[in-house]
Amino acid sequence: MKPLVIAIDGPAGAGKSTVARRLAERLGLLYVDSGATYRAVALKALKAGVSPDDEAVVAELVTGANIQFVAGDSGPRVLLDGDDVTAAIRSPEVSLAASKVSRYPAVRQKMVSLQRNLARGRGVVMEGRDIGTVVFPEASLKIFLTAASEERARRRLDDDQQRGQAVGLGQTIAAIERRDQLDRERKMSPLVPAPDAVEVDSTNLTADQVVEHILDMVRDRKLIG
Repeated sequence: MKPLVIAIDGPAGAGKSTVARRLAERLGLLYVDSGATYRAVALKALKAGVSPDDEAVVAELVTGANIQFVAGDSGPRVLLDGDDVTAAIRSPEVSLAASKVSRYPAVRQKMVSLQRNLARGRGVVMEGRDIGTVVFPEASLKIFLTAASEERARRRLDDDQQRGQAVGLGQTIAAIERRDQLDRERKMSPLVPAPDAVEVDSTNLTADQVVEHILDMVRDRKLIG
């Protein structure tokens, strides 16, 4: 049997990471946050003093980037050139830089290849912005997870507060909407639902409710034995 691949796409703050992680645990599959790969590239550029707007230099940097996912006590850890950068790639500065470097063809080509390789084995629940459209267009199930922008900003603010990186709600809403615009307008792999994706609005749902809803789809489609 071919690996079970569940693609979860959607805008920032829609709850993709929490839902995908819990869904993977319930199904016994690997969980992968595809955005972490682009964040790692962005961090590599920032550490090297390279502007994320400099496409040529970023493209050169990515060829030598060694990005890995390894098991950790609290979930997958992200390694960049051997260093654990799981926490470092979550800063607001890296988030903005990631939305820029992810537009470059050379970066996307390498990251898509890496993401596909991570699905080997039993299967994967992968979340991002182009998983169902580009990375796994033949995924077993495609979900496009959305939520109102203010609710997404509130969730992101809660996450940032836990990391000690919080700013105001107004600033968080502005950052979310700016990220949405960059993702929708990029020429390569813009943020759009796959034609056969199931759209799920999580504004008034808990993460566990979304997971149960997706599990119902998995059962209905007989994707698991």
